[in-house]
Amino acid sequence: MPDAGVLLALEDLHASYGHVQALRGLDLVVRVGELVCLIGANGAGKTSTLRAISGLLRAARGRIVFDGAPIHGAAPAAILRAGIAHCPEGRRVFPYLTVRENLEMGAYVRRDRREVEDDLERVSTHFPVLTERRRQTAGTLSGGEQQMLAIARALMSRPRLILFDEPSLGLAPALVETTFGIIADIRRRGTTVLMVEQNAYLALRMADRAYVMETGRIVLEGPARALLDDDHVRRAYLGA
Repeated sequence: MPDAGVLLALEDLHASYGHVQALRGLDLVVRVGELVCLIGANGAGKTSTLRAISGLLRAARGRIVFDGAPIHGAAPAAILRAGIAHCPEGRRVFPYLTVRENLEMGAYVRRDRREVEDDLERVSTHFPVLTERRRQTAGTLSGGEQQMLAIARALMSRPRLILFDEPSLGLAPALVETTFGIIADIRRRGTTVLMVEQNAYLALRMADRAYVMETGRIVLEGPARALLDDDHVRRAYLGA
């Protein structure tokens, strides 16, 4: 019998870039309300996992099930409409659009225009710097401001699950703490989070559960705090 608390499940998932196999029989579960992190070395398949979930990388074999319905093979827009938002590595804002236009792009699959306006106001309250910069083109923002914009844009689709890919990448240490605080707050407000993160120590401290990936496979999983004390994780990812 399926676990009623499971929001996302990857089952024996395989995916490739041409002849290069990126995912090799991946099994992963995210339950409603959790913050789950995925750690591993560069090239382990972490970003490919998120791309497969959001429909940017087509699964060659296996299943992706969201809220009880299979979504492997669905178009990215349909997956976004189902309730999964993807905040990609490198922020990927639209540099020649204004801050407000970027936020509106986050809601492009929605048709409830009045509520979109309400959400624009709500996002501005949570990210006041974006209100100050709303007429500024996104490409002229600082790296930290672009990260705030990328997160806020993802929230504009009203997702049930947000995929974060390396949210701390390229940020100053103080901004890393700010970004992680925002992600923790998003989770506290009821949105489920699956996060890929290079800073394994901070990710494991804030997550409920974690998976360790190597060469396209899950090699270790468990409560995040327990993995902080795991000898293999400490040697390979925590520099201990």
